[in-house]
Amino acid sequence: MAKALSAKGSRTAAGAADTVDDRWLSSLPDKRYFTIGEASSLCGVQQHVLRYWEEEFPKLRPQRRNNRRYYQRADLILVHQIQRLLHEEGYTVSGARNLLGSERSRSDASLRRELLRGLIEELEQLRSLLG
Repeated sequence: MAKALSAKGSRTAAGAADTVDDRWLSSLPDKRYFTIGEASSLCGVQQHVLRYWEEEFPKLRPQRRNNRRYYQRADLILVHQIQRLLHEEGYTVSGARNLLGSERSRSDASLRRELLRGLIEELEQLRSLLG
């Protein structure tokens, strides 16, 4: 049964929008930009779904150059969060949009935290290889 976030926010968003699987995050290639095809395969979402989500979720705005979409790691993390909310948590598109919109600053902070966690892990791996 699909859940939508009520006007009062009765369903708590604590942890719902800001957890990312560490294994998935560490499996992302060490690149700055990803094409829509790469983003699609990494996130397990078809390309037309990514394009639809770009229309539905204002925070999902990949860079566009020469009529191509380029996703960054933060975009992929957001796609992963959207996918989890829709498919695992059972939210509707509007419920997930409301949840992510209401948690904008918290979600942005969590994205930065997840990116930093991934960078720290990569640096520790490099240090162990060098030392």
